[in-house]
Amino acid sequence: MELNTRTPRTVEFVLDLICVHSYLAFTRFSRAVERYRDAGGSVDVVFRPFQIAPEAPATGRPLFEVHKAAFGEAQARAIAQDTSFGAEDGVRVDFERAIHTNTFEAHRLVAVAAAQGLGEAMTERLFRAYMTDGLNIGDPGTLARLAAEVGVEPSQDGAAAVRAELDRMHRVGVTSVPVLFFDDGTVLSGAQPEAVYLEALATPAVPATRG
Repeated sequence: MELNTRTPRTVEFVLDLICVHSYLAFTRFSRAVERYRDAGGSVDVVFRPFQIAPEAPATGRPLFEVHKAAFGEAQARAIAQDTSFGAEDGVRVDFERAIHTNTFEAHRLVAVAAAQGLGEAMTERLFRAYMTDGLNIGDPGTLARLAAEVGVEPSQDGAAAVRAELDRMHRVGVTSVPVLFFDDGTVLSGAQPEAVYLEALATPAVPATRG
């Protein structure tokens, strides 16, 4: 594909950090962004928060127990033992180790990191911490360590802004994630293939002219 990289792009990426489909979308989109940037393009990725389990406690709970309560033990064990999810994308998703938790503070950390130019790196580390490392990304100490790994300076700011963005996402009709809003009006839901994201970046829609 010949990439049109003349137009700087802005993409709003709505996600939750305990959503495996958001992780797959993030992985594929990040690779598309890298290819676009390598070709000389400019992309500003703006992360928007969404919580699929806003009632979850920050103390965390094994994901297996959450699945067991929702689907029964047999189905929960089948999910926990599934090692194929994400394999084609080169990522390891360990449902057996995952700690289901509240993601509000993790979203706030992403916002803090973004203000320091580290939003993409922080988002990747939080996804990997939850999906692969079995860490509780609702725990303040864990978040502090992950922030330090990425080089994010700690801050207590941003809680009100995250709440406002959560409310706004609901008002604009986001009911599930991932959703990507491109600056030309293109909207992509679900974990799309990398090629789809690259095409959306490289071929911005041309606004219709009025006759």
